[in-house]
Amino acid sequence: MKTFTNFDLTNYNSYRVKATCAIAYFPESDNDLQVLYQDKKQEEKILLGSGHNVIMSKKHYEESFVIFSGNYDKVTVNGTTIEAQAGTTMLHLSELAWQHGLAGLEIFYDIPSSLGGAVVMNAGASGEEIKDLLVSVKYYDPAANEFHEISKADISFEYRNSFFQRNPHLIVLSAKLVLKPGEQAAIKQKMEDIKASRWQKQPKDFPNAGSVFKRPPGHFVGPIMEQLGLKGYAVGDAQISKKHGGFIVNTGNATGKDIIQLITDVQEKVKTAFNLHLEIEQRIL
Repeated sequence: MKTFTNFDLTNYNSYRVKATCAIAYFPESDNDLQVLYQDKKQEEKILLGSGHNVIMSKKHYEESFVIFSGNYDKVTVNGTTIEAQAGTTMLHLSELAWQHGLAGLEIFYDIPSSLGGAVVMNAGASGEEIKDLLVSVKYYDPAANEFHEISKADISFEYRNSFFQRNPHLIVLSAKLVLKPGEQAAIKQKMEDIKASRWQKQPKDFPNAGSVFKRPPGHFVGPIMEQLGLKGYAVGDAQISKKHGGFIVNTGNATGKDIIQLITDVQEKVKTAFNLHLEIEQRIL
């Protein structure tokens, strides 16, 4: 397990907000995690996957960061079943599925996330979600120092929510997915079509962390921003994307405080205009 002090987190969050932490750990096995959480109980810890869907609210964290990105990413393919560790990126998984002629992960080809993060928030798009493919999840409970496996039926998945979202002290270690056999050319074509569509609509030219808000029932966030004239609205270098109102982008040197203040402003304006509360989809650290 690699350990770093006074670690720069700028490249470990997709907003590219400048931040550091006192200690960063990069575990590579279940045993690493067990040792880390049992031998260093006194240290407050923040778990970080691929660094997407998070907002760094501080310039420096005294808490230790446990980072899965770039490691903890072993994958096995057995027939139509894929078992992967939580640090595996959804990009890698979707490409691996295509190479093995397995369909079902195409929608995740251009969704920036680790598998662990995707499971926790039940990631998805266009009516497809990770829960549709999931069989079971292995996780670690540091408080009890126990490893468990839980079936999909017991994870209580909801829209952008799950058992793990409601129990953030539990650590997703790996997940088992079952896909369907498919034609490689058709799988690849769907992946490329999805990517092209997203790049046409979404702001890929500035750092961002994907959709900021959960979709309110009966509404879409983008059209709401359009109607209120909020596209381009900014606090510091944090800006509501001019391309897609559901995204916040970092146009330069945005801080976490800039992003959070922008979110608060938008929530107040939407509440006043539509009597709707926009719930944040991203995790504030």
